[in-house]
Amino acid sequence: MPEMPEVEGLVGFLRGRTIGLEVAQARLAQIAALKTFDPRLDELVGRTVTAVERHGKFLDLALGDMHLVFHLAKAGWLRWHEALPATVIKPGRSPIALRVGFGDGSGFDLTEAGTKKSLAVYVVRDPQQVEGIARLGPDPLGDDFTRETLAGLLQGRRTQIKGVLRDQHTVAGIGNAYSDEILHAARMSPYALAANLGDEDVDRLYAAMRDTLTEAVGAARGRPPAELKDAKRRGMSVHARAGEACPVCGDTVRSVFLADRSFEYCPTCQTGGKVLADRRLSRLLK
Repeated sequence: MPEMPEVEGLVGFLRGRTIGLEVAQARLAQIAALKTFDPRLDELVGRTVTAVERHGKFLDLALGDMHLVFHLAKAGWLRWHEALPATVIKPGRSPIALRVGFGDGSGFDLTEAGTKKSLAVYVVRDPQQVEGIARLGPDPLGDDFTRETLAGLLQGRRTQIKGVLRDQHTVAGIGNAYSDEILHAARMSPYALAANLGDEDVDRLYAAMRDTLTEAVGAARGRPPAELKDAKRRGMSVHARAGEACPVCGDTVRSVFLADRSFEYCPTCQTGGKVLADRRLSRLLK
């Protein structure tokens, strides 16, 4: 799933490439992807892109007093074309959910792999009309996100810190991958309860959050969409690296299945050498 750094990379790319361009076409290929009906999607045609912003993991193209907002979900991506293909999109037979073309012939497709379709597109007059944006927590790289802000969000929460970091209503933009990386950098167990973290724990977590995300955003900045996924993979220390050596201590990175996905961690760095129970194995033993 694209998270804050990759979305920020896409925002930077689109800012440099689309601001000042007029929308020449907006064609929906997956009807279920469009979550709004007023304004209509075709009302974007003829309007000029005036700004591109990020809200958590949402991308927002401002076109005067209207906004094209989209969330790429777990398997979505943006594919940029300097010359938009002339081929006709066949609904239901293509991974393309939406095609947007500009007056200079360029454009992009929003694509989604797999059969479980979660990519979402909104056409609104105010981004706050999108429920997911209206309910977002603070941005962890915002100037007003201080160590005290984080401490306040954690206070009294009897929830595992892994889940807290992924909760978009608590902190915006962090998902499964970067929560793994942040917790590894903070030398903290994914199962640690937020309410039990002491002052030194919060200090480490705050520093790890800011440093990890700042570095990842820097690595994504200036890259075209086609390169962002590989840049993300190369920057990971533990996420999606189960079975490999931890770059800090050399221990084997482990994986745990939780809910509908897995996460990775280093036992030596994060859990005092303890290997966390993996529910995939538990199911096989039943």
